[in-house]
Amino acid sequence: MSLTGKVLTVLGPRDPSELGMVLPHEQPLVDLRKLFSPPRPAFQDLVGDISDLDLQIQNLGKIRQFPYAVRSNLFVDNVEEVASELALFKSLGGGALCDVSPVGVRVKRECLPALSEQTGVHIIAGTAFYVDSLMPEEVKKMTVEEMRDHLVCEVMEGIGGVGGVRCGLIGEVGCSHPLTHHETRSLQAAAAAQQMTGAPLMIHPGANEASPFAILDILESCGADISRTVIGHMDRTVLRDEALLSLARRGAWLEYDLLGIEVSHYQSRWHMDFPSDAQKMDKIKLLIDNGFSDRLLMSRLLMSQDIHTKHRMACYGGHGYGHLLQVVLPSLAERGVHKSMLTQLTTTNPQKWLTFA
Repeated sequence: MSLTGKVLTVLGPRDPSELGMVLPHEQPLVDLRKLFSPPRPAFQDLVGDISDLDLQIQNLGKIRQFPYAVRSNLFVDNVEEVASELALFKSLGGGALCDVSPVGVRVKRECLPALSEQTGVHIIAGTAFYVDSLMPEEVKKMTVEEMRDHLVCEVMEGIGGVGGVRCGLIGEVGCSHPLTHHETRSLQAAAAAQQMTGAPLMIHPGANEASPFAILDILESCGADISRTVIGHMDRTVLRDEALLSLARRGAWLEYDLLGIEVSHYQSRWHMDFPSDAQKMDKIKLLIDNGFSDRLLMSRLLMSQDIHTKHRMACYGGHGYGHLLQVVLPSLAERGVHKSMLTQLTTTNPQKWLTFA
């Protein structure tokens, strides 16, 4: 069966219009304990050792500021809890989400079809290799062709071979800045797999303004379809307006996918202040306002939340998958964004991007 014109969910191909409102960048079942990072020395005397802190309401303040300093916060594997979160998202008007957890950090992928059937939320699984530091050694030993074939197999045949859960997108492809040798090969493999399958592509750029530009240069040289490629994590990557508009003109999709994260600094990059949701929405509004006067393609702007820790789930006191619907969209409306544009950003755009060429 041809996938052209279809979206490939974990329950099989679907017409794009069936998805409804989409969160294109989430990680509902994931193990990120290798990213454990204690508070930097300036905070340790006051915060103390919180690595084994209980995920309880009285500890939520510390966990919000130092989410990667609590080991249990980085391991989301309770399928029942995730089902409850997705059911809440569905009740608020949500229709679909993408699980972009790559090789090395994804867990219980086999549970995704049951989660989709139980909650009524369409789930699109991604396949990719993550950043060098989390890339398994057996992956680093692969040739580019072997990496490509692995990605193609997970799209066309399924994870683990024929009969497994099929992936409906290639991503998120993990990149640092500057790119490592293994990450460059991963990009080359992803570009080739996109060409062979017609699947959409998503990139996790390094936390540096130059990173997306360098990545696009490599993808273009490999023949990737940039018009079907998402650059994620724009929230913390390209902060200057001039650079943001320049990147938008390259023709890739730009994704603000860290909505809901309100912290004073980026824990994995201590030198970086982390933009608030209000600042993120200002950038989204900037792109919208320039989408017509500056010939930017507003059909290539996406929004999501990238929930990958327990403390952001509603059952642990977090905002849950409904944050974009309940807070971000009304806030953008108050900033003057028309309802039709909000529908385009959350429904039309992700449906279009997820459709196989």
